[in-house]
Amino acid sequence: MSLPDRRKVLTLLTALPLAGCGFTPVYAPLGTGNKLRYRVEIEAPRSRNDFAFVSQLETRFGQPKNAIYHLGYSLKINRASGGISPSNEITHYTLTGIATYTLTERATKTRVAGGVIRNFTSWSATGSTVAGIAAEEAASARLMQILADDIVTRLMGELS
Repeated sequence: MSLPDRRKVLTLLTALPLAGCGFTPVYAPLGTGNKLRYRVEIEAPRSRNDFAFVSQLETRFGQPKNAIYHLGYSLKINRASGGISPSNEITHYTLTGIATYTLTERATKTRVAGGVIRNFTSWSATGSTVAGIAAEEAASARLMQILADDIVTRLMGELS
């Protein structure tokens, strides 16, 4: 058997266990990803963090054309110092985020899915004041993206 033929056989053998378990790719024609795409209306943002969070959700779900679902959320962000140098200066900070979310059907107001997502990010506090502020803003934007992506991943799994 030549090398390209072996690869085909190995690929088929690798996919064989998935065929029997009902595995469907999320973005397949009848997958969960397409079930939610352009169909989720997201609660309006109220703060800078909310705006970054909602923007990432809309990037993943798309702007709703005919919204069937409503996604409500609340964000709780905590900032804590993470390290102290020998001269008692803070060397880095950590942002911890908690996102609580609920997906409901708009027509019936029935809760379809929901939960709590926790994650964190950090940044270095060494350098100038301007660099520290920029690093904190970047860390906050990263955290909102992480939380939004975690919610989308969880919803795809729950609704499959």
